[in-house]
Amino acid sequence: MALDPEKMKTLIAFKKRLENQLETLDAETKETQIALDIVNSMLLEKGFKRGDLKEVSIQSNLPKEVVLPKHKTHEDQIDTRSTPTLTMLTVTQDRDNVFPLKTMNDETLALICFNKDAMHVMPDESKQFNAKMPPFQNFLVEKVLTKMKEKDIELVHNNQLEANKALTYEIIKEEDLIREIVIHNVDDERLKELKSSIRWTLEKMYEKMQS
Repeated sequence: MALDPEKMKTLIAFKKRLENQLETLDAETKETQIALDIVNSMLLEKGFKRGDLKEVSIQSNLPKEVVLPKHKTHEDQIDTRSTPTLTMLTVTQDRDNVFPLKTMNDETLALICFNKDAMHVMPDESKQFNAKMPPFQNFLVEKVLTKMKEKDIELVHNNQLEANKALTYEIIKEEDLIREIVIHNVDDERLKELKSSIRWTLEKMYEKMQS
């Protein structure tokens, strides 16, 4: 039985939409694979033990610190929704997708990865950065991250900032060892300060471990 012209047009339009969706998915898959290859390459080059990075689900009621039981990995404990797509075509000087933080002596401290939602800081696991070691808690957490978060909360209360754009953070730990710092909603104004503060903090911690 032949379809009437209107139904035929609808089916053709639907077919075109499905084809476009397949093209988009294929492009996203290729882009994600390229990003993953870059991350894995950087990790291997810099001596990191971590594999691919998975996106931590963003919930406004997440605690600011997540502690992992001993011998459990980040991926085992945190509810993940999807692998992030790193934006390969919109890289700026301050938002390179993947780059290392180093000491003045070119010693790698951490790897920073960006996706559209968050800034992921993964300390070099071979250095065993302990969250109890100064100046991590008293400077980076209390004077930098907490202050930024509190400022945004105040802006939200005053209707000057949307709640879903307020800065939040999680500290992923295995017992006291820092495995990852995830910071959501980092604007350009705060990016340089965060990169500088995190580098300074980890470098001071490393110096203490060396002394």
